Amino acid sequence: MTNWLPIIKKSKAPLYIEIADAIEQDIENGVLVEGSRLPPVRNVAFDINVTVGTVSRAYKLACERGLVSGEVGRGTYVLQRGTHETAGVDPALSGHSLFTLSGHFDEADEKTKYHFGYSSAVDVGQSAIIAEAAGRIANGHPSKIMDYIRHVPDEWREAGAQWLATPGWKPKAEDVIATNGAHAAVIAIISALTAPGDKIAFEALTYCSIARSATLLGRRVVQVEFDKSGIIPESFERICAQQHPKILYLMPSVQNPTLSCLPEERRRQIAEIAHRYSVWIIDDAIYAPLVDDATIPFSAIAPELAFRVGGFSKSVSAGIRSGWCACPPRYAERIANAHKMVTGGASYWLVELASTLVLSGAAEAIRQKIRIENEARTAVVREVMNNHKMKWHKNCPYIWIKLPDPWTSGTFKSALLENNIVISNEDEFKPSRTDKVFHGARIAFTSVATASELVAPFKIIRNLLDSGISGYDNHN
Repeated sequence: MTNWLPIIKKSKAPLYIEIADAIEQDIENGVLVEGSRLPPVRNVAFDINVTVGTVSRAYKLACERGLVSGEVGRGTYVLQRGTHETAGVDPALSGHSLFTLSGHFDEADEKTKYHFGYSSAVDVGQSAIIAEAAGRIANGHPSKIMDYIRHVPDEWREAGAQWLATPGWKPKAEDVIATNGAHAAVIAIISALTAPGDKIAFEALTYCSIARSATLLGRRVVQVEFDKSGIIPESFERICAQQHPKILYLMPSVQNPTLSCLPEERRRQIAEIAHRYSVWIIDDAIYAPLVDDATIPFSAIAPELAFRVGGFSKSVSAGIRSGWCACPPRYAERIANAHKMVTGGASYWLVELASTLVLSGAAEAIRQKIRIENEARTAVVREVMNNHKMKWHKNCPYIWIKLPDPWTSGTFKSALLENNIVISNEDEFKPSRTDKVFHGARIAFTSVATASELVAPFKIIRNLLDSGISGYDNHN
């Protein structure tokens, strides 16, 4: 164990960020070498006169950056450069009995936990419909489900055009490609249209798995400010003028996690700025089928610049890893080739299944059932939470809650974890390091079987907020 202590520069950044920065700097400078053990959290907190929670949060942030690895019962160790043992796993849950080291559920323990950290499509009995459709495909195309895709049927493109359409706009089938879900589509676009070192613009809170994936590809992340209506055009223009991003990624129909819907006027302003600075736009419409967003999409405002991607994970079934991308004219083949190179190619079985569900009307029927179930769950959550400040949409499977003083997002998450409730705090939606604090948390509610099962855990959440941080002992 090293006698290392962080050197605090006393900048405007929060203390936990400064400590994490000191860890990173000392690793860069060789002060902390591979395999060295960081001092216990309590020791560092005592020696530099800060709270144990501050140091613990700093260590977790260092884990997120891939600098160190926390091993239960052994301590925190400096990783070899380029090693990211914790990538894809929330450090706050590392070593917790809810997860195995691979980040998957421990099924024996899952039954006693409320996992409100994911927002995949709720179970409305769609497995029977999906199984029946899958059986017909297996019986009707036994050779095709055993082989690579040799030919792209027109039906796949038409299904994608239908699924991505909005009132008043529908993409041309020739501009649509099938993908392994919305995430894979976005990564294919980034891979095809940018090079290592290029910058991708994201909202300051977003679905940041895309940002992390882009970083793995060697792209750089820049952040754009937002308000209650979504991305701020003036901030985007400033970023374009100063940082010269190649792509803007955003979720205009339902922003994750804040639930804002970007108004038409702002969409037109953003499109005009993107046109002026030659910036591509990726419109992630994964939540759009839940809200019936009738606002004109970017693909209609700026068809030469905008990509619209979507899939089934929120509105039909997360297990069907299939989706579509509507491309600008003449870009479909280029994106399809990039998708094949970065993913290995789409699966005939899954694309045929997704397309069959859309064209038969089954996907639409499932979507409507999920919207109704989400509405019932939202009603329960709103009733239990009463007057607490939060954003919601009746058909969406999560809320964004503003935490009252003196709660911080990380501390609130830790407090709920001790009550067997797992949520997503704001840090999990930050695409890159930032000093800005939003004091918010996203709480999803699709993991329980029925709406009534939400009453007990949300009463715990409400009572914890009502009692304030004085009612929480972190046992450090």
